[in-house]
Order: sequence, then C-alpha cells, then structure tokens
Amino acid sequence: MAAEQSLAPTQVRRMDTGAVTSAAASVRKFVRRKPLGAFGGAVTVLLVLVAVFADLIAPYPGLQHSAATLQGPSADHWLGTDQFGRDILSRVIHGARVSLFVGVGVTLLGTIPALLLGLASAYFGGWVDYLVQRLVDAFQSVPYLIMLIAIMVVLGPSLTNVIVALSFRRAIVESRVMRGATMGILNNVYIEAAHATGATNTRIMLRHLVPNIMPTLIVLGSIGFAGVILAEASLSFLGYGVPPPTPSWGGMLAADGRAYMFAAPWMLIAPTLALSVTVFGVNMFGDALRDVLDPRLRGSH
Repeated sequence: MAAEQSLAPTQVRRMDTGAVTSAAASVRKFVRRKPLGAFGGAVTVLLVLVAVFADLIAPYPGLQHSAATLQGPSADHWLGTDQFGRDILSRVIHGARVSLFVGVGVTLLGTIPALLLGLASAYFGGWVDYLVQRLVDAFQSVPYLIMLIAIMVVLGPSLTNVIVALSFRRAIVESRVMRGATMGILNNVYIEAAHATGATNTRIMLRHLVPNIMPTLIVLGSIGFAGVILAEASLSFLGYGVPPPTPSWGGMLAADGRAYMFAAPWMLIAPTLALSVTVFGVNMFGDALRDVLDPRLRGSH
C-alpha cells in the first residue's frame, strides 16, 4: 500500500509530462502543416495580449493631449502624433482593445441566437422552419452595410450599440448554417433511437444535436471574428460606430486621418497596418481551424 502511495505522485507527473509533450507535438504538427494558420494564431494571441495589457504597454494614455501636434515619428513618439498631440502608437494599442471587445461580444451574442434559431428551424420543421427561413431571406435581401447603418441610426453611435447591430446581423446569417448542420444530423440512427425511447425534444437537442454541431459553431466563430473587426472599423470610419474620442482603428482612419493624409501620413499608416495584419491573421487562423475541426466546410467560404 505504501509503495502504491509513493508511486502515485510519480505517475501523476508522468501523465502531466505526457500531456504537455502531446500538446507540444500537436502544435508543431499544426505549424508544419498550416504555417499561415500558425502565423494567424500568433497574431490572434498578440491581439489578445495587447488588448488586455494595453494600459501597461502603451507609452501614453490613449486620450492624453500634448503640445506636440502633428509630430512625425520620433524617439518620444514612435509612430508620431495626431492633430491633438495624442500619441498614435498608444491609440493603436488601445484600439486593439475595442476590436477585441467587439469581436468577442458579437461572437457570443450573435452565435447563441443563431444556434437557437437554426436548431428550432431544422428540428421542428413545418411552419416553424418556413417562418424562420422567410425572415432570414427578408433580412439577407438588405445589403450588409446598409442594414448595419440603419440599425446604428436608430440606436445611435456607441460601442454597445455596435455590438448589438453586428450581433443581430450575425445571428441572422449564421442561423442558416446552423440549420444545415442540424439537418445533417437529424437522420442519424441515434436520433431515431432517442425518439423511440421517449426522450424529450430538449434532451435530444442538448444531448445529441448541440455537441455534434459544436465544431461547426467554433469554426463559424473563428472565421467570422475577422469580419466583425472589419465591420466595426467600417462603421467607425463612416461615423456610425464607436464615437470619438474613444480610440478605434476605423475612427482613426475617418475624417481626421483623411484630412491629414498628405500632411501627416503616419496618422493613416499605423491604424491601416494594424487593421490589415489583424484581419489577415485572424482569417488565416480561422481557415486553419476550420480545416482541423470540420474538414467538411473546406472551400465553403
């Protein structure tokens, strides 16, 4: 008994070491097979770290004004300053927090209604399916950006309202994908067996349907994350998104950046590069994650 007790900690350490080794091997395999996906994953991790630790990383507060207006890149201001003397690098760093907050918020608030709508539409069929799909058709007939602008005009520009508008649109679009994924599972034998044993609709959905469409849900979230960041930047650029003076990459590209396009080009270059690299990286990571989690979706986006 004593020998078993003395071996137990060693066995636990071996199991932990084995798990770490296996995870490291999986990461190395992913990097070799999907180098662009690995790059995208690194960009995504960097975005999260910059957003979380923005207050510690940024050399100046994002809203701090100074007398050094329209100053080019220098030792004090690596990416220059804007017309109010605000440090561009600091505003780009704080803008990452806005992008991450919007991306995560929309992914959570948009995916859950999409899941519920798709499940209900596919599982119950009949008039429920007909009603949901006709509503989806009606909303999808309205151009994406026009719908977002219309919602923002009604709600007013704010960070919260941007998340609400993007979540609404995301729920509509993704519900059809969730419906298709659910319908592909409904004819399986274990679903028929669950019906035969008298399982309730709720139990069948939660126990059999949701776990099986979870990979599709994760893939949609990762792929759509970059689109959400770009949509927020577009709304802010047009003046319907996050209102100034809150640092936002789209807002930094808006009227102020365009007005000083030639006099102070660094005001446009920094947020443009941040937005482009982030969207590209997150897209590449989402594509790689799609291939790993759900190969059936390859080439469907």
